[in-house]
Amino acid sequence: MEWNDIYDARFRRTGRIHQRGKPWGDGEYGLVVCVWVYDGAGRVLLTRRAPQKSFAGTWENSGGAAKAGENSRTAIRRELLEETGIRAEKSEFEFIGSDRDHHAFYHFYCLRRAIPIEEIVLQPGETDGAKWVTLEEIHEMIARGEICRIISGQFLRQEKELLKRQNSQIEA
Repeated sequence: MEWNDIYDARFRRTGRIHQRGKPWGDGEYGLVVCVWVYDGAGRVLLTRRAPQKSFAGTWENSGGAAKAGENSRTAIRRELLEETGIRAEKSEFEFIGSDRDHHAFYHFYCLRRAIPIEEIVLQPGETDGAKWVTLEEIHEMIARGEICRIISGQFLRQEKELLKRQNSQIEA
């Protein structure tokens, strides 16, 4: 059983917690974190959602819901480690933006990490594949419906930020 902090519309913790899987009440929000891992050579790491998950078989970046008591950097560090085996210090994650929908605040990060694909450790029940792709390949995957639709929209809104980081690393 997983519990999440409940935030108000101004992103303040209410002191109450929510059980994952239960409906959210009016004016209640959770925190979801996402990270774009990039290699500094023009590629981004994607993982494939396991068959038992919603949007099964589609590709995405790492992320998930913050557990009760976690801030966004603690949550993204945990999620990335769980889903890929990649270890990073909280200070290594670069905040690139936030968003909000009906019942969630989203915090988006990026992390530069050039790691061979064979060193990625997938989380059974969460992820069943991983690959490095270029930003152009992500556009092609979106057009073919291979990227989780929620992640597709997030990618398109954050692509400029990712491109800035990729270009600064490639030029260096």
